[in-house]
Amino acid sequence: MKLQGVYTALVTPFNRDGSIDVEALEELVDFQIREGIAGLVPMGTTGESPTLSHEEHGRVIELVIAQAAGRVPVIAGTGSNSTSEAVRMTRRAKENGAEASLQVAPYYNKPSAEGFYRHFMEIADSVDIPLVIYNIPGRTGKNIENSTMLRLAQHPNIIGVKEASGNIPQVMELLHRMPKSFTVVSGDDNLGLPIMALGGKGIVSVASNIVPGRMVALAKAALDGDFLRARELHYRLMPLFTALLGLETNPVPIKYGLSLKKMIQEVYRLPLCPMDDEKKAAFAAILRELEII
Repeated sequence: MKLQGVYTALVTPFNRDGSIDVEALEELVDFQIREGIAGLVPMGTTGESPTLSHEEHGRVIELVIAQAAGRVPVIAGTGSNSTSEAVRMTRRAKENGAEASLQVAPYYNKPSAEGFYRHFMEIADSVDIPLVIYNIPGRTGKNIENSTMLRLAQHPNIIGVKEASGNIPQVMELLHRMPKSFTVVSGDDNLGLPIMALGGKGIVSVASNIVPGRMVALAKAALDGDFLRARELHYRLMPLFTALLGLETNPVPIKYGLSLKKMIQEVYRLPLCPMDDEKKAAFAAILRELEII
């Protein structure tokens, strides 16, 4: 699998009763594909994966794969802080047609470097599917160091990393030292352009839920080496990136924005909840300024 371009970290739409809104999810998949997205990533952080049951988790992935119908690859979020659970979910995703799997660093239990290595290697050895490691220490509690990532990069099933550490020197070192078979993509919209300028190959994007076409254009310009155009697109969208990152915990702002566009209902699962009215007004103003609503 070639990991390049913009992959949307899909939200999970809910009905008012908290159940999965299948129709809205299918329409969101079609919208993404029409806008030229490179692939879809259901059941990551943006998909509220911690609050879905294992059965719901698998069902969302299956629904996205079925609706995509081979038009774009689906990278299924099947990571866990339990290695055996991650193996089970990854195996199920593969059986249902996932092109690859996104594997978050085990959260809360804060393993050692050797624990990280053994966790990911166990999954890679157990399920023959391309794996993208997800490094997001702000949520998991611990960074995956480059020394560990470079060990993992030797496994033929481990094809890349979604880097959301925010540590540009770390990303630079990894890009400089990694094997050619390995790929780095940004896990932060606001660092997508810098990481692509340094040699990364794309973004797993939250913003592309609502502006997929603009994110595709940004990534294409950067990957084509047209950095004047890429910077123009980046700075135009920067208020959105900043709000999605800092206004409230992801995916609260992006789901609110999608609800303003009547694409989903504004429903979350606790402990996530709606923003207060002041933050809603601020976010809506940004969307109007960017002509998103």
